[in-house]
Amino acid sequence: MQAKALDLFQAYSQNKLPREGGYIVSSFFNEQSTYSKYEIVAYNGVKSLYLSEDGLTFQTDGNKLFVLVEPPNYPRKHVEPFRRDSREQIPHRFSELEILTAKNQTKIMISKDPIIAYSAFTIFKPKGIDFSFIFYNLPDVFDTIKLFFTKTLNREAHVPQNDAAKAAEAIIRGLKKFSIWS
Repeated sequence: MQAKALDLFQAYSQNKLPREGGYIVSSFFNEQSTYSKYEIVAYNGVKSLYLSEDGLTFQTDGNKLFVLVEPPNYPRKHVEPFRRDSREQIPHRFSELEILTAKNQTKIMISKDPIIAYSAFTIFKPKGIDFSFIFYNLPDVFDTIKLFFTKTLNREAHVPQNDAAKAAEAIIRGLKKFSIWS
């Protein structure tokens, strides 16, 4: 049975990184709270890959979608996401995000529209409890990513199960807007 996802850097080291494309999900967790940031990048037709101390650079176009999970006690909730400190920042204003409020008052913010990365993008090596996974572009990739986000939002960010499932569905709607496969 073919793997549906692997750790990105493990896949690279084992020559299992698909050049024909896939979805990379990177997480950035705050170690003092459940504040979480996710970046989803889809790519297609890699010209070349470069591994450095900082991360893995893909020479190709990519589409990006961002997810931000903000706990109810987050002290800077009034600050636009693009103006926050680098570890908490995503390149969006509130008006550019679909904002879901969970039963426990956690806010899940999802890019309304993907961002295009022209010619190259870099996935930074995870630090601490962060991670980066490659999801293979198989026929059931959206189901796999939806299940992944339902579980990780619930377990890692403490989003109630039903709200995590609704947020995962919103993420998939965003991924279906990616133009990289056109």
